[in-house]
Amino acid sequence: MALSLRSSTSFMTNPIDPSKSRKASDEFPSLLPLSPHKPACRLRAAKASNNDMIERAPALHGGWKAEQLHGLSGAHGVPGGTARVPVYVMLPLDTVSPEGRLQRARALNASLMALRSAGVEGVMVDVWWGLVEKDGPLRYNWEPYLELVQMVERNGLKLQMVMSFHQCGGNVGDSCSIPLPPWVLEETRRDPDIVHTDRSGRRNPEYISLGCDTLPVLMGRTPVQVYSDYMRSFKDRFNCYLGHVIVEIQVGMGPCGELRYPSYPESNGTWRFPGIGEFQCYDKYMKASLQAAAVAAGHEEWGKDGPHDAGHYNQFPEDTGFFRREGTWSTDYGKFFLEWYSGTLLEHGDRVLAAAEAIFGGTGARLSGKVAGIHWHYRTRSHAAELTAGYYNTRFHDGYLPVAKMMGTRGVVLNFTCMEMRDEQQPGHANCSPELLVRQVKQAAKAAGAELAGENALERYDEKAYSQVLATSRADDSIGLSAFTYLRMNKRLFEGDNWRHFVSFAKSMSEGGRKVVPHKSDCSHSDLYVGHIAGCRKSKRAEASPA
Repeated sequence: MALSLRSSTSFMTNPIDPSKSRKASDEFPSLLPLSPHKPACRLRAAKASNNDMIERAPALHGGWKAEQLHGLSGAHGVPGGTARVPVYVMLPLDTVSPEGRLQRARALNASLMALRSAGVEGVMVDVWWGLVEKDGPLRYNWEPYLELVQMVERNGLKLQMVMSFHQCGGNVGDSCSIPLPPWVLEETRRDPDIVHTDRSGRRNPEYISLGCDTLPVLMGRTPVQVYSDYMRSFKDRFNCYLGHVIVEIQVGMGPCGELRYPSYPESNGTWRFPGIGEFQCYDKYMKASLQAAAVAAGHEEWGKDGPHDAGHYNQFPEDTGFFRREGTWSTDYGKFFLEWYSGTLLEHGDRVLAAAEAIFGGTGARLSGKVAGIHWHYRTRSHAAELTAGYYNTRFHDGYLPVAKMMGTRGVVLNFTCMEMRDEQQPGHANCSPELLVRQVKQAAKAAGAELAGENALERYDEKAYSQVLATSRADDSIGLSAFTYLRMNKRLFEGDNWRHFVSFAKSMSEGGRKVVPHKSDCSHSDLYVGHIAGCRKSKRAEASPA
């Protein structure tokens, strides 16, 4: 029976053209009822354990069965000496509604079946702090996510679950609004300095300021304690799924779940590509940290404020005294400030990952952390946009090796974006180089002994984007990717050529980067292109009929 994919839910708008948003009611009909069967957690765990034993046993005809989970370190071996790269697909940002319900369940189930038929390993979903703990401190509602986990398990897929401690809304690709929990927002009204602040005093409510990581500013708990309690409750609720259904926990450490400062917010037109962004160190807690660092460095005067000549969000490096070719960034003061600013970010990441490691260690689920692919102004000396985001990366200073070492030391997968981008596709005036940036990050991961995974930064369906991902996924002079997560499941993904291109891409990644291009009506691989299953079967029956 053919699986109908004629239309779909409004999973996400195209981030390249925000004006063309889709309504949440834009669903596609599902012909597949949900199974009411929900096996006991104890039985599921036993079954998974038995399956693990089978997968580790030698195959009857020699050799070992290739492990398909992202939970293994390094690239995945397949016969022929190639390395398979499992593909995951991000689910819609609003998979769980603000009311705490799993949205469009029938359509979602049909989509999961289609992804499974395409050879996809699993899916990724944001587990929003603003939804789960919205009713009050330590009051968690995991039920819609439990329903999702069970649905994913029934479809034979795996899950990457993101501990999303940030706000949804105000950044590239954000198609819905999910603020921080109401009780947290109430605390920000009492003390506005617990969120990041720019030089002009503009507050950013996307993420709690790094400056108060260890201060009890959230109703008697520190932010890191709050994140820890959240993750511990998650582990308790989903313990029997960890390691075999939930194979990865991505730990959010900043805006968009990325380890960075909110230096380029799109909300209200604050920032536009390719602006340099602004430093986010002007709340009282960050300023106190800066002052202490300056005193320790023997230059108390350096701690009075952040750089006065770093410009504004939408300026270019040469428009500023700090970022221009021979600017303040290269002076002793500039080096001090950038070491402190980036170091504070690294310390934050290490605190949160240490908490996650203590909680999820031994569960079988891998930990990962996401790093932003800030490729604009990469070809300049100062790399201004990276500096304001917290990556001390310049022509003369490697900003990604410390990040990779921090993650590698804890066995955390470094998940990097912009894997689909080519230099030739970027505007010349922005001095972009996503290809050189990806190369640098791959080299940093190799040097640090960190595992590397990837994502695409923007919604893409074309063969050029897929080819670029295939190229960057391979192990070259540095390392290859252990997994790739595709952004994002939506209506357009399942349309005609878009779906065919994606299926070809998923198949190619599973075969170690060897390009596979199925025909539009590929009967010999009908399990890959679900839209033509019925047509292929009818054709075969006709050929087999006697004349």
